[in-house]
Amino acid sequence: MPFQSRLIAYPLLLSLLFLSQCLVSLTVNAAAKLPPAENITVTDARVRPTNPGQEVGAAYMTLSSKQNAKLVAVESDVTKSVEIHSMTMNNGVMKMRMLDTLNLTAGKPYALVPGGYHLMLFDLKKPLVEGEMVNFTLHFKNRNNSEFQQKVLAKVLPDSASSNSKHH
Repeated sequence: MPFQSRLIAYPLLLSLLFLSQCLVSLTVNAAAKLPPAENITVTDARVRPTNPGQEVGAAYMTLSSKQNAKLVAVESDVTKSVEIHSMTMNNGVMKMRMLDTLNLTAGKPYALVPGGYHLMLFDLKKPLVEGEMVNFTLHFKNRNNSEFQQKVLAKVLPDSASSNSKHH
């Protein structure tokens, strides 16, 4: 290669090499900051059918996380408001309370079931009819407080159709 061509080619080559390294670095850094949605597994997602005029419903599912995380909010296309709730028996009295978050311990499944943790659906837009599908967006935070979302599709099923009866 003639000397003059090398003067042009080498700086150009170095610039391209530098740019490619920058792109690789940006991609790796962005990937490291991406929320770990793949670390959450949702199974047995279902919603209890409601009667005409009923404005409150309930949803159940099992959440498993590969790392410590917390469920911080839930949205749905069938309601204006979804709350995370727990039910406990105290001195023979069943008590239900709203939770700000549901902490998930790595490797431990959390069954949201009737009589335990569950999601309350308030101000339903219409009755929930058996066989229909309901969309949910679950909002999580990981141990670094990074937020991420998981989409869930749940079928409207009566409680007797549930295959999961574990309580945690």
